[in-house]
This record gives sequence, C-alpha cells and structure tokens, in this order.
Amino acid sequence: MIKVFKLPDLGEGLTESEIVAWLVAPGDEVTLNQHIADVETAKAVVELPSPFAGVVSVLHQPAGVVVHVGEPIVSFDIGGGAEPTSTAPTDTTAGAAAPAEQREANLVGYGPAVERGGHPQRRARAGGAESVPAPATSTTAAPVPAVTPAAVSTDQPAEAPVPVPLAERPRSTPPVRALARDLGIDLTTVTGTGKDGLITRDDVRAHITESVPTPAVHGEPVSPTAAPATSRGDDVRETRSPIKSLRKLTAAAMVQSAFTAPHVTEFLTIDVTPTVELLDSLRTDRQFEGAGIGILTVVAKALCLAVGRTPSVNTRWDEPAGEIVQFHHVNLGIAAATPRGLLVPNIVDADRLDLRGLAAALAELTTAARSGTTTPAALSGGTITITNIGVFGIDAGTPILNPGEAAILAMGAIRSRPWEYRGEVALRKVLTLSLSFDHRLVDGEQGSRFLADIGTILADPARVLTMV
Repeated sequence: MIKVFKLPDLGEGLTESEIVAWLVAPGDEVTLNQHIADVETAKAVVELPSPFAGVVSVLHQPAGVVVHVGEPIVSFDIGGGAEPTSTAPTDTTAGAAAPAEQREANLVGYGPAVERGGHPQRRARAGGAESVPAPATSTTAAPVPAVTPAAVSTDQPAEAPVPVPLAERPRSTPPVRALARDLGIDLTTVTGTGKDGLITRDDVRAHITESVPTPAVHGEPVSPTAAPATSRGDDVRETRSPIKSLRKLTAAAMVQSAFTAPHVTEFLTIDVTPTVELLDSLRTDRQFEGAGIGILTVVAKALCLAVGRTPSVNTRWDEPAGEIVQFHHVNLGIAAATPRGLLVPNIVDADRLDLRGLAAALAELTTAARSGTTTPAALSGGTITITNIGVFGIDAGTPILNPGEAAILAMGAIRSRPWEYRGEVALRKVLTLSLSFDHRLVDGEQGSRFLADIGTILADPARVLTMV
C-alpha cells in the first residue's frame, strides 16, 4: 500500500516551507520517526520525521523548492519490507478505518492534512498524512506514477546509488554542503563515494583537483589554488537569489512596522562606569561564579524594572478590535543575528527573573539561535525587544519596531571617553541607548521617562532602591 505524506502545518500558522535537504532517496527503507528531511520555515529549520515505517517510493518535491502546507512531499510503500509492528491497516476498505489511519500519521506539533485543492485548510488537528489505496493491478512500484504530481524518475535499477531522480539534490551531510558552498562547488557535479552514494568531504576536495583543467577558457593554465575562485564565477557582475523563508518574513515584517506604526527615536548617552565596576565585582564573587552575567543582562533587568514605571511601552495596538492591549508580563525579545538572518526569540516572563536567571535564559536563547534550533514558539509572543548593536562596534541607531510591539531598545558599544565626573574631566565608560517607540501608544513624555529610568539604573545601580 502506498502512503502519501503531505507537508504538515509546522505551527504558528505558517503556510509554506522550503525543503532544505532530503536525507533519504527512493528505495531507502525508513523507520517510524526517522529524520528524513530538513525543512526551513520562515522562523526556523525543522527536522522532519517519517510518519511511517516502510520504503521511500517517491520524492514528490526536490530540495530547494518552497512547498505549501498540504502538498504531497513523499510517498511510502508500507506493504512489503515494513517493520512487523507497522500500525497501518492491511485491508483496503475505506470505511471506519480511514479516520484511524489519518490519526496514526499525526506527529506531535503537526497540523491537519489537506485533502482538497492542495491548499491548507484550518481545522482541528488530525493526521499529517493520507492513505492512498493502490490500484487493483499494482504490487509495489506500479502505483508510484499514479500518485506523483511531479516529474520524477520511477526507474528501478539494481544498484543503490543510481536511483536518484534528476531533480533531487545529491545526498550529503550539512557540514559537507557547507564546505561545498564555501568552495563554490555544485554538489550535482560531484560523485559520492560514501555509502549509497553519500558525498563526503574528501569527494568535494577531490572534485576541486579534478575540475582544475576545465576552466581554461582564456587559454591559460589554472593552478589548484585558483579553482575555488574560478568556480565562484569571479567574472559574474551580479547574482540573483529568490526572496524566500526568513528573509521574506523579515522584509514583510519591517515594511509593515515602518509604514504602520509612527516611529519616534530618542537617544541617551550615559556614564556606565558604576555598572561596569558592578560586573567586575560579580565576576569575582563566588556566589555568581560561572553565572555569565554581562552588560546585556543588566540592561535587560533595567528595562524590566523601567517597564513597571512606564507600562505604556509594554502594549500592543489591536487595530481590528479597536483596542489597546496592556501586557502585565514582559516577554523580552532579543534580536539575534544568525546565519539564517535576523531572529527575535523572546524570554518569557523576563520580569520575574533575577540577574542569574536572566543570564541563563540569554545564554540558552543565544545558543539556540546560533545553532538554528530556535523553535517557532520561541519567536512569537514578545512584548518588547532589545537589540545589541554594540557587539558590531556601533554606538547608536534607529531600530525598527518588532511588529505588534510598542518599543525597542538598542544598546551601543561601551567606549572609554573623556567625561565630566565630579567637576573634573576623567576617562569613563560611556554607553549610548537608542529607544524607538510607537507614538500611537507611547507619548513623548512616557518614552523619555522610560529611557531616563534605564539610564539612571545603569549610571547608578544603587538608585534601583528608589524605584521599587
């Protein structure tokens, strides 16, 4: 029996995903919940597990394409070669067994299967795959052409490395793909020597040596060291890339924010020498040893305290409802630059955490963002955001609001500068804060007081006692 697995709803109402890489090929035997593909949504890269145990019959979509929720992506033959514990019914009746089959294919976090039209339909969560009965005259491979909407090869050669469809990306691991990308090598031109045709690092390096003589277009020999530069196409004056995934979402969000919320940005430059001295003392305190408390941690805590004195910065403008939503908790977003682009995961209930708790949450958030394991749930629900542009050596900027939030604070680099201190000029640690806020929700007086409160805490941490 052939089972068709359709792209599930991966959460947060996302309607499409890009297939980054297939980790299986037609003819491969897979187990239940085996990692079969990497799928990139607009918010995160997700490992897609198999909902069935059986043999991969057809890959309906090649790697690198954007697929809508509900479209078929892979078919499985669960008849022969499947594990004895396969949960799929063996009879072909479509009566009471049909709902049960759909529920079996459901995975945690997956949304409904789409049965009509190829477009997602929002409803109660059910299975992410659909059972397709085999035609009466079929055995195993015969129904494959009938269920696939894509032009994929259905030949079945005897050798394992051969049955890779023309449109499918060669099998390789993420480190190998990264190496090929850095060297400008097209993996479709590389022959894999690993198991089942898997391309290894040595295959990529060997391909560089083998391809050295080919670029002699200008009648000049090419040295081995010049191969990577030649394969990148140094003579190409421009390169076009499709707008998709995270970049597409970020662009839409920034345009929506910039042309919907009237932005106001204010700046405040302060002497943060006392805060720097406080951090130095905490690093030598055994009670905080290994806590990882840094300047971002202190700024985050100062912001949470200041929100309590100016709650209007922690609100949302609900246009459809004609209401202003006042949040009584702080889900603190932290803008993070990652290889995929800009992400803003948030720390839930950051206002309830102490310095140690904030430091731990920031470390966990940063690690997940850099490794690409940030979940879609962690990227939604923020109420106010901090962006640390100081790590790039920038002093100030005019940050754009995260859609749905009323304020965003940018912290610049800490620099040693001449500063007036107790009637004299001294070399002090100076920091510039930039606050952008939605003028529909935050008046100038409120935004100024909020920024001043943060500055007061950083300039003199002991002043916190007068604010709480």
